Amino acid sequence: MATVFSRIMLGTVQFGLEYGIANVAGKPSFDRVCDIVKTAFEGGVTALDTAAAYGTSEEVLGAALERLGLREAMAVVSKVPPIPDGTDAEAERFIEHSIRGSLQRLRLDQLAVCLLHREDDLRHLPLLEKMVERGLIAGAGVSLDSDRFLTEAANVRYIQLPYNVLDRRFDAFWSVAIQKKIYVFSRSVYLQGLLLMPEAHIRPSLSEVIPVRRDLETVAREAGCTMAELCMRYALSNPAVASVLTGVDTPEQMRENLRVAALGPLPAAVLDRIRACVPDLPESLVRPALWGR
Repeated sequence: MATVFSRIMLGTVQFGLEYGIANVAGKPSFDRVCDIVKTAFEGGVTALDTAAAYGTSEEVLGAALERLGLREAMAVVSKVPPIPDGTDAEAERFIEHSIRGSLQRLRLDQLAVCLLHREDDLRHLPLLEKMVERGLIAGAGVSLDSDRFLTEAANVRYIQLPYNVLDRRFDAFWSVAIQKKIYVFSRSVYLQGLLLMPEAHIRPSLSEVIPVRRDLETVAREAGCTMAELCMRYALSNPAVASVLTGVDTPEQMRENLRVAALGPLPAAVLDRIRACVPDLPESLVRPALWGR
């Protein structure tokens, strides 16, 4: 199994669910999924992200990897769904059952990394780490959605968290991640499309983002790049981030992400301008889980 995590990690939630507030195309066909994965691999992507909770994503991805002959070539990260209340023994059985189900759907013998999908389940990390000893997974970690567990996260080997030009919640964590050699997989580079969708389509409850977004568009224009490039390269500029996770709907989008990634980090002056024009925004704006509240 591949153990190298490429700078770009292909997110696959959209293979199994209609995902994101900017999604108008729905789920891609299986042939298109195969084309996306093939394009990603040919462009140097060796890491894939999925989850048991992502609809049919694991089944679709597993079938695609088998068709393409890439089962041994890609490092797959998946996640254990929220763990029901109960004893440690019950939680351990739930975790093992979930992982075995994921492996069956993905047609794999081992996951490169398995994460606890719900950050509140971080207390169960020692149980998840038992699955490393059993050979079901090569690494264990957690997917964070808030900054409530940053103290505990300092002792976790693999962490996925949201990170983009608007989100400053994890700024205090980056030096810790570098010092402790934590693998950080960042997601939400476009904030589920909020940073790129037509301004007229932004729902009223999120309208506070509009003036900030306009300022960022000015920065991008004066830096000679698109807003999408600015967002992607901002995440790639963070030395604490091992892989930037991004989902695509077409092979063309995958190729564009690879092109942008090849441009590397943003100049320091541009990064300074981004930080200067983005205020501390409320969690209700930068955390999609709160958008409906």
